[in-house]
Amino acid sequence: MDFAELSLKKRIKRCRDFSAPYRVVDGDSFKLSDIDPADTAKLESEDKPKAKEVLQLGVETLAALQDQLYAQDRWSVLLIFQAMDAAGKDGTIKHVMSGVNPQGCQVYSFKGPSAEDLDHDYMWRCIKCLPERGRIGIFNRSYYEEVLVVKVHEDMLARQKLPPQLVRKSIWDERYQDIRNIERYLVRNGTVVLKFFLHVSAEEQKKRFLARLDDPSKNWKFSMADARERGFWKDYQKAYEQMIRATATKRAPWYVVPADNKWFTRLVVAAAIIDALGALELAYPEVDAATMAELEAARAVLEQG
Repeated sequence: MDFAELSLKKRIKRCRDFSAPYRVVDGDSFKLSDIDPADTAKLESEDKPKAKEVLQLGVETLAALQDQLYAQDRWSVLLIFQAMDAAGKDGTIKHVMSGVNPQGCQVYSFKGPSAEDLDHDYMWRCIKCLPERGRIGIFNRSYYEEVLVVKVHEDMLARQKLPPQLVRKSIWDERYQDIRNIERYLVRNGTVVLKFFLHVSAEEQKKRFLARLDDPSKNWKFSMADARERGFWKDYQKAYEQMIRATATKRAPWYVVPADNKWFTRLVVAAAIIDALGALELAYPEVDAATMAELEAARAVLEQG
């Protein structure tokens, strides 16, 4: 049956099945090498137009669920996006969330920490941006940078002004533990936590970097720092694998999404979000008898006028 003909319940089920292969809830046996960045779940390039149509329907489905989320005002949703440069985080957020009411969504892009940030614990700048109930919060990069870029470039620890006795070999395991604990706390208080690693290949990243250099309208997206970081590719891949292994849980799962084909990446991300929202059994608040009486009184006043 065509996706457009499915009921909301069946769309959610279809999205759950589609995104499930990329969901990591127990990192013990996870290997990043098991995920092919070019994977498209056997969908071929000629399926791309159909994929765009399905994505649009997914966007509409997501918008309907987000409207109920906002009206119900019980749950909040935190979407975390991590990736190597040029993996498509910005585009994925733009396309997948294009139908969501801006009143119910907020996006934060975390760059390098400011002087004020460095005067606080590493979680501070992200924690203060968590979404309120009824809203979807999106972190374009996040506190996970503290076990990624900081781990790859350990000299960054010195800038964080930590007491020397706290900078020990166990610091990364301690940070993984802190992150798991904070995410568990958020989930226990009604925040749905979904984490996406957009897994792009080194070859595709190089292709996209060159495209940015060739297109004047995209020159601003590129810097020499991007090229230099490619020299640490293997270190980053190892850091990502260790991070996912240490922080993937059933309640705060990682989705390791193949990112060499942007159209497929967006389908998986949209499906995962729809699945998560669908599991909340969202509904518009019911109006009690007293409020219904007030509404009828208001109707009578309006009709008389």
